[in-house]
Amino acid sequence: MARTLIMGVLNVTPDSFSDGGSWADTDAAVAHGLALVADGADVVDVGGESTRPDSDRVDEATELARVVPVVRALADAGVKVSVDTTRAAVAATSLEAGATWINDVSGGLADPEMLGTVARLGGSYIAMHWRGHSREMGERAVYDDVVADVARELAACRAAALAAGIEADKLVLDPGIGFAKNAEHNWAILRRWEALDALGFPLLLAVSRKRFLGSLLGTPESPRPPRERDVATAWLSGYFAARGVWGVRVHDVRATRDAIAVAERMGQ
Repeated sequence: MARTLIMGVLNVTPDSFSDGGSWADTDAAVAHGLALVADGADVVDVGGESTRPDSDRVDEATELARVVPVVRALADAGVKVSVDTTRAAVAATSLEAGATWINDVSGGLADPEMLGTVARLGGSYIAMHWRGHSREMGERAVYDDVVADVARELAACRAAALAAGIEADKLVLDPGIGFAKNAEHNWAILRRWEALDALGFPLLLAVSRKRFLGSLLGTPESPRPPRERDVATAWLSGYFAARGVWGVRVHDVRATRDAIAVAERMGQ
């Protein structure tokens, strides 16, 4: 795209860290997805399983029941949809229901069928840096050099996706801010973003309402509540838009659209 793409978050779960339960009903979820587009979202990212720290997994049938009706309704309304899932079966059913993107926080590591499934169905794919499911990731936040380690592991995901047949122009990488990373790890990645640019593929910035922002604005012991982190999120979105980031994944689309508009104007 000529400008940074905005991906609006649509959690159809009862337990997401920021807005769990708000859009669990299908009709409410579809209405919110359409509102995100009206606010300026280019893509609506539908997720049926929370990936917040220490969350429990849901079974495949539950995830499908949450996600697919919303995907189908939004796609039928002309909305570009991505689906946040680590399961190949959910990816396949979602693509067949009209989704364009699969946003896999495991980078293809959670389900060995994922990469081949997306390639076979011609979907676009976001591969995130990942070291384990929510219950495990805290203990895996150990690095020699977090930026170098993430870049190396993300390069391996990139190679696996291409080897599986996912087309290069349909592949985006995400360093996984907040996933198996503490606050200092997250800030280091943001400060040294050029090391990820060197991977040669579009990058997604997904920092919206995350705890490291809450700790910055409050304290680690008493972080600012998630919905009060949108200004910080919008600032980072504008900052990285000015640096040419491919996309940002956010809850507050309107504030982000405004921040990116200012960044674009300043760069003219």
